[in-house]
Amino acid sequence: MITVVLAHPYPDRSRANRLLARAVDDLPGVAFRSLYDLYPDFAIDADAERAALAASEVVVWQHPVLWYTAPALQKLWFEQVLTPGWAYGPGGDALRGKPCLWVATTGGDGGDYATDGVHGHLFDVFAGVVRQTARFCGMQWLDPLVVHAANRLGDEALRAWGERYRTRLVALGALGEVGHA
Repeated sequence: MITVVLAHPYPDRSRANRLLARAVDDLPGVAFRSLYDLYPDFAIDADAERAALAASEVVVWQHPVLWYTAPALQKLWFEQVLTPGWAYGPGGDALRGKPCLWVATTGGDGGDYATDGVHGHLFDVFAGVVRQTARFCGMQWLDPLVVHAANRLGDEALRAWGERYRTRLVALGALGEVGHA
């Protein structure tokens, strides 16, 4: 079982995240938790979210990168779901060893994430927050799937990214992917 935690504050306006989700939503054993659909009032049912994660063999966090990090509801989800004694700290081993795949979209292209680019840093600097969240919970961090300039890509290019995403999840579902720490 693979749980995809999708957090896009404007899912109807996101061509890229919608297409990515559509590329994998019919895979057997894949369950979606669309946070902005489930919790439009930001009242997260942390017990339900923990139950979904506990039943999962693989966790995917899919969202756009907004202001250099996860959207607000994804951040709140981290705070309310990944609690001490459950996700980390003494007795907090519910996610230990589970592979975590980060699927992110950005508005900027790869060149924007260079030391001389508009953001002034390599993209990996901004990825560190999400990567460390997974690692702090003892999860196995996998190489992320990052779609740069997602809002400017044509349908064919986005479909190709969707196929890459699907291939990754199929491999994970078959326990065929080796993570990277």
